[in-house]
Amino acid sequence: MRKILIVDDEVNIGVLLSKFLTRNSFSVSTATSGVTAMDYLAKEAYDLVLCDYRLEDTDGREMLIKIKESYPSTGVIIITGYSDIKLAVELIKLGAYDYITKPLYPDEILNTINKAIETQIALNVNQSETSSEAPKQKTAKQVYQQVDNFVTGQSPASKELMKQIQLVAPTSYSVILTGESGTGKESVAKAIHLNSPRKDRPFVAMDCGSLTKELAGSEFFGHEKGSFTGALYTKIGHFEMANGGTLFLDEVGNLSYDIQAALLRTVQERKIKRIGSTKEIDLDVRIIVATNENLGNAIQKGKFREDLYHRFNEFSIGLPPLSQRGDDIMVFAYTFLDVANQELSRNVQGFSEEVVDCFLTYNWPGNVRELKNVVRRATLLTESQEIQLKALPLEISTYAKASAIESSISRIEKPRDLKNAALEAEYDAILKVLREVNFNKTKAAKILNIDRKTLYNKMRAINLDT
Repeated sequence: MRKILIVDDEVNIGVLLSKFLTRNSFSVSTATSGVTAMDYLAKEAYDLVLCDYRLEDTDGREMLIKIKESYPSTGVIIITGYSDIKLAVELIKLGAYDYITKPLYPDEILNTINKAIETQIALNVNQSETSSEAPKQKTAKQVYQQVDNFVTGQSPASKELMKQIQLVAPTSYSVILTGESGTGKESVAKAIHLNSPRKDRPFVAMDCGSLTKELAGSEFFGHEKGSFTGALYTKIGHFEMANGGTLFLDEVGNLSYDIQAALLRTVQERKIKRIGSTKEIDLDVRIIVATNENLGNAIQKGKFREDLYHRFNEFSIGLPPLSQRGDDIMVFAYTFLDVANQELSRNVQGFSEEVVDCFLTYNWPGNVRELKNVVRRATLLTESQEIQLKALPLEISTYAKASAIESSISRIEKPRDLKNAALEAEYDAILKVLREVNFNKTKAAKILNIDRKTLYNKMRAINLDT
């Protein structure tokens, strides 16, 4: 369970934040002064400090400096009741992850906290790897490199991926990351950032898939107070927040053509203007974009600008699906088990042989993200030393069982008559459709044009009625 320290001399705010974050599975402590907060930090390790800028005995700037000097592995978010752009930029340069103005909105602050903790984990891993002496021997659970819960393993595909990360990271090239959903594109972007000269500057991630046309300009470039209806305060855009560091644009293919044009000007000129401002701000930002679409096809259809594509495509990396990284599956699984144990305060030691067989047989359509979620869920459901088959989602255990049955059927020598041929073809068709729909029986019955009861009976006949 992640630990957060709230520092605010307004007791009511501390209580409300503490209740909200506790409900969202964080371990929370509160302090009403800088002195008390530093005492807490001296006694216990915290993942994140959420600190009000104005305190009775100090201010957020001094607290930030003290925390980063004494506890560099702890992330810091500063909260204040007013917006000051110069101060925000200064705090971020001093090491704050972000700067939030009151009033506080639950979804916004929870999202910021989660991203701050993820970023700090990545920084801590990177620092520990470069400063600690490598062990002479490693166990199966230790043979990995971890960046923000993303693991580069020992398969040929993983080794090639790591080579490309190490090759492009020291440069200032813009990078396009391609690959299926869940393959870890944001984590690769962070790995590039953490292995670059910009590693001590901000890494800012932006999900372009969730942007509306109306909000995109403000999110990218920021706005001045009063620049449009609803602009109640000055807002720093993502480009400005990432200045000096790296800006990661996920699902970039979803951007409207108008926003693409504005992005092209920014990328070419390396300057922005906040909405409602005439002042230009110089930019020094590395841009990494990601997509699970074919941008070449999007260009041909007139949905993506070819000139913007070439600006982004100074270097490209294709992320392999998990199905092509079979040697890494259990390495990844043990890594995610370690993370889940820490998060859930569990002490699960490993996986049963049946679970290992399932993991190595399953096709993982959701890739690394799906594996992480499966291990996390199974850890929560497990009360013994090992994760058992019953803790896995049904589609995974059934998929593995189907593969075993399919294999055994193919090895049996059967009389070459039409009845057996028809049965074998029927079993093959059922197994094929079940695989395609990840063992959703309702969908499978519909595709096979039979009712669910008939499908259950046929599955039972081949011992597939899990």
